[in-house]
Amino acid sequence: MRTVKTFPVPDSDDLLERLLLWASHNPVSCLFTSNAHEDRYGKFELLLGVGVKSDLTCNAGNAFQKLSDYRRQTSDWILGFLTYDLKNEVERLQSDNPDELHFPDLYFFQPLKLLKLTSKGLQFLYLPEVSNELEADYQVIFDGDYGHFRTEDLETPKIKVRFNKDAYCAQVSQMLDEIKRGTIYEANFCQEFYAEANINPIKSFLKLNAMSRAPFAAYFRLGEQYALCSSPERYLQKEDTKLISQPIKGTSRRGQTPDEDKRLKQALAHDPKERSENIMITDLVRNDLSRVASKGSVRVEELCRIYTYEQVHQMITTISAEIPAATDPILCLKHTFPMGSMTGAPKISAMQIIESLENRKRGLYSGSIGYFTPEGNFDFNVVIRSILYNAQQKYLSFTVGSAITAQAIPENEYEECLVKAKAMRKTLES
Repeated sequence: MRTVKTFPVPDSDDLLERLLLWASHNPVSCLFTSNAHEDRYGKFELLLGVGVKSDLTCNAGNAFQKLSDYRRQTSDWILGFLTYDLKNEVERLQSDNPDELHFPDLYFFQPLKLLKLTSKGLQFLYLPEVSNELEADYQVIFDGDYGHFRTEDLETPKIKVRFNKDAYCAQVSQMLDEIKRGTIYEANFCQEFYAEANINPIKSFLKLNAMSRAPFAAYFRLGEQYALCSSPERYLQKEDTKLISQPIKGTSRRGQTPDEDKRLKQALAHDPKERSENIMITDLVRNDLSRVASKGSVRVEELCRIYTYEQVHQMITTISAEIPAATDPILCLKHTFPMGSMTGAPKISAMQIIESLENRKRGLYSGSIGYFTPEGNFDFNVVIRSILYNAQQKYLSFTVGSAITAQAIPENEYEECLVKAKAMRKTLES
């Protein structure tokens, strides 16, 4: 049973920074923030878990069953991530591409200290062994002097590419050949940008977050491995017996003027290629949800709606389903993973082709970061628009991709990737 106490939040424009710096003494922490986006399914503005009471680390094989057992044993809040390569457990697939980041396929932890920001204030939820530190922590967070951190310099990484434009277009052309043969209808093809550098993860996350203001942003530290995530996309949420998935397919840059911005938004809304991509993935997600949903309960609540963020316009569809009350929450993830927006249709064939044409293991990119409540509810994002960093290896990576359909023009897809990469590149290079 957690000790719970709510405090007022002093007027402060650096709450996120203070919380991350306070948490930085601990080798494991995870923060989620909605960046004050209005979300009819959202439960809080910020959630932060710090310190490990218990945890689970495992690779593909029997990971979902182990997670199910672990969730039942803890009956508490658990926070963690699922990497894309759990596909190898869900289907008969494999991951053979090189990996310099070395995240485990799955990691979850039960935090000793949990902080939740709502309209009522900052709520502290502490396990008994640390409950005596609760009030002192509140004081440290808001009274601590973090001036030295703010003057600390960052190394400027030299960003490199795994594919130059010609190589990227050649790979997309191969994917188009598979589409013409009828092997697939659509697949998400990704390329990695990387650097060997030593960065300050907290500063980098704060900078990326300030530029993107994404509704499903997350900061995850697991020892020397970091995920700095500015995701605009919800993978899957469970609230009691209702599931919500909100796949993104369709992207446009922001305009330089209000008139140009409006024109770009309208053009995206009516673009037949982008709508076709979105509807294909909507059908895939509906099919995935039907594997756990009560019969006849899967429905599309919003189709191809345009949402505007700091860097881009996005086309998003909202799909819901009802599940039987006794359903194991982990099965909802297992039967829908990896998410349709990062794979393609048909899903298994798309993942096989993706593996053959990409040249780096995806790992946590296009996986998911999220949390479970003690009641078995959950909310998980899609790990896109993110910087992944291994401090021990001094290796950082950000990957971007686009949906390839029969209408795709390789050069245009390459430009779309550059638009998506803009915030991460600017975060690291400026």
